[in-house]
Amino acid sequence: MIIGQPSSASGMARVQRSSTIDLITHQLRKAIYEGLLMPGSPIQEAQAAKQLGVSRGSLRESAQRLVQDGLLVSSPGQGMSVARVRPSELKELYATRLVVEAAAIRVIAGLPEAERAHRMEAAMAVLARLERFAASPEALDSPRSIGDADLDFHYETVRAARNLRLEKYMATLAVETRLASLGSPAGYIIRTDVHRAHRERLEAVLAGDGEGAVELLRHHFRDTIDRLTGALRTPVATALVPVDESGHELGPIGS
Repeated sequence: MIIGQPSSASGMARVQRSSTIDLITHQLRKAIYEGLLMPGSPIQEAQAAKQLGVSRGSLRESAQRLVQDGLLVSSPGQGMSVARVRPSELKELYATRLVVEAAAIRVIAGLPEAERAHRMEAAMAVLARLERFAASPEALDSPRSIGDADLDFHYETVRAARNLRLEKYMATLAVETRLASLGSPAGYIIRTDVHRAHRERLEAVLAGDGEGAVELLRHHFRDTIDRLTGALRTPVATALVPVDESGHELGPIGS
């Protein structure tokens, strides 16, 4: 699953094989990640099924998978809605991410030097993208591109461990992180100089210093939580990502 593709869709893409539950699930995940389905918004079953070109039964089955993953919430008599990640849940979210990402980092750092570099190629490519954004801000379509690349870097680092369970957990945690950003009372704010923390951590991983890289990650997450909760004392460079509030309702998205 590529979790951080920049959003270019004007709505949900139609699923080509309507009997494939995996494809429907992927489309719903993608819609949540991109903010087409905003935190707390109801899943209007009939409209969503029509937009995706699938049966309501297939949509319901796919949605239940996301309920199990914690990305959708099912309420008796009220149907399903997109989950919210509240500020009070940030410490728990980032503690879980630390466990998953630290495990991946230790695996990669323990490999032979050439293999470490090979495994981290995708993450290095994402970091190069972030550094280009920093060097040429005018090249950005939206500050959101930084947020997408930021999560891509974390995801590709976990994927480099080649542990399917860690990768699966990280895919869901990345969407939860995006839900936290989209639902923040202060708005979806990204840190524009995040490439520096990633570069430092990458160099530690490539040098085989797994524990050093994990400590850097722990510090990075601590700063992130403080920034998102307003407790960070040292000013950092940030940007507000425009969010289309109409995404709170699942209507004809492309209209």
